[in-house]
Amino acid sequence: MMAQSTLARPYARAAFSAARESGTLGEWSAQLRFSAEVARRPEVLALLDHPRLSGAAKVRLFMPEGLPQLGSPYGNFLALLAERGRLRLLPEIHRQFELLRAEAEGRVRGRIKSAHPMAEEEVKAVAAALGNRVGRRVELEPSVDPTLIGGFIVELGDRVIDASIRGGLERLRRSLG
Repeated sequence: MMAQSTLARPYARAAFSAARESGTLGEWSAQLRFSAEVARRPEVLALLDHPRLSGAAKVRLFMPEGLPQLGSPYGNFLALLAERGRLRLLPEIHRQFELLRAEAEGRVRGRIKSAHPMAEEEVKAVAAALGNRVGRRVELEPSVDPTLIGGFIVELGDRVIDASIRGGLERLRRSLG
């Protein structure tokens, strides 16, 4: 079976294109975030396999409250996913949509792992330095990984910058043979 990222890519691009054309990137982002959270719930995923649950009922499970159901652009998008059995892809569709949105807005999102919690100012300083290097506004999501001993690792798209003590020790070990 194809990887979820491969299956989700055309849907994320289609959603992004529709949102961009209508000037509703923020609304689509919020709606996809809601639907992705619903799609992460095991009890909802179990309902998707129920043979008596109609496509429209499945769509209603994933629609944020207060939005018109079918007929709205987002409702039609969910109906297409339901028809093709792709509602399970919503978390990956949302992730890819956000990457496309960040790129269009001149931002790049990444993660910074450190041995100890970093102060917000430290995270912003690293993000600013990386932003100067890549020519975009960098947004970093911090997390803690005590195995790093000290320093940090930044994951920025397909780039990994290892400024950790553990990484430095590993590089030293390799160089010594």
